[in-house]
Amino acid sequence: MEIGVFIPIGSNGWLISTTSPQYRPSFALNRDVTLNAERYGLDFVLSMIKLRGFGGKSEFWDHNLDSFTLMAGLAAVTSRIRLYATVPTLAVPPAIAARMCSTIDSISNGRFGLNVITGWQRPEYSQMGIWPGDAYFAHRYRYAAEYVSILRDLWETGASDLKGEFFTMNDCRLSPRPKADMKIICAGQSDAGLEFTARYADYNFCFGKGINTPTACSDTVARTQAFAEKSGRKVASYALFMIITGETDAEAEAKWELYKQGADLEALAWMVEQATADKNPTGDSNVRHAIDPRSMVNINIGLLLGSYGKVAKMLDEIATIPGLAGVLLTFDEFVSGTEAFGERIQPLMQCRRHVATPARAAA
Repeated sequence: MEIGVFIPIGSNGWLISTTSPQYRPSFALNRDVTLNAERYGLDFVLSMIKLRGFGGKSEFWDHNLDSFTLMAGLAAVTSRIRLYATVPTLAVPPAIAARMCSTIDSISNGRFGLNVITGWQRPEYSQMGIWPGDAYFAHRYRYAAEYVSILRDLWETGASDLKGEFFTMNDCRLSPRPKADMKIICAGQSDAGLEFTARYADYNFCFGKGINTPTACSDTVARTQAFAEKSGRKVASYALFMIITGETDAEAEAKWELYKQGADLEALAWMVEQATADKNPTGDSNVRHAIDPRSMVNINIGLLLGSYGKVAKMLDEIATIPGLAGVLLTFDEFVSGTEAFGERIQPLMQCRRHVATPARAAA
């Protein structure tokens, strides 16, 4: 099972709380986290894009770096780990995205891939005057299909002449083209999103569910496989989980209770408002699943909570899910979290026994 880190490109990571670790993103922070991931033999890092935050006392996601330029910087200071940036399809023309990807492919020597998002938070785009109207909710995957078709044309042939519903290419050119096969990730959870992924992407980025229920996301992975079978393509899934850990279960649980006590209700209310803006019955807001007050403080990301050994066992259980390529991990604090993972958790995982890390070498 592959292990990735959802690096902290936005303020306070994935905890909407005033009592969780408080920080603003920086290149230095993300460099240190990524170098930790590379040092401990992890497989990839992925950065999101967020153009407007949720506010509140915690100023959740009000402070964000740019995904492409961050990953270009990380490509220059790493040597092995794979890197994925995220493109907001409404804000970046496909030909420009294709060229940026080709550039980072060159910097990284073929270690780069792309996460494609259609956009669900209207204020991110309306603040710039580029929101196309709420009718977009119903056709955003048709839009994304043309977008990715242009990317593939340019990467694979160096030219695109696509004439579509949303884009018109007139002998558009790209050179140099990427050296490596450019992998695409999509995070769609609805049937429309999974059908798009099965036809155009290589990986589906799905959400873990619940607290200490490691295989609860099996249904989404199975749905992805069903759509992939229909499309005749091979598509695998990465499941998103948060890890909160410690020497003992009690230590980890105390952290979680503290974070819940500081839940930023104002920021949470903003998130719910935006998550319910898509009234399309087949809508696919990636945070609709988060409207659950019992654990919204971490956006309802599947939580692995407990001692190092307990978390390692749950990760081994996740590895048994058919069609799952790996996990994408977040932490309550990322520098110490990646260190604890590399030194205390990964050496206990049966599914990662093949990984040579500093911790295992010293054992």
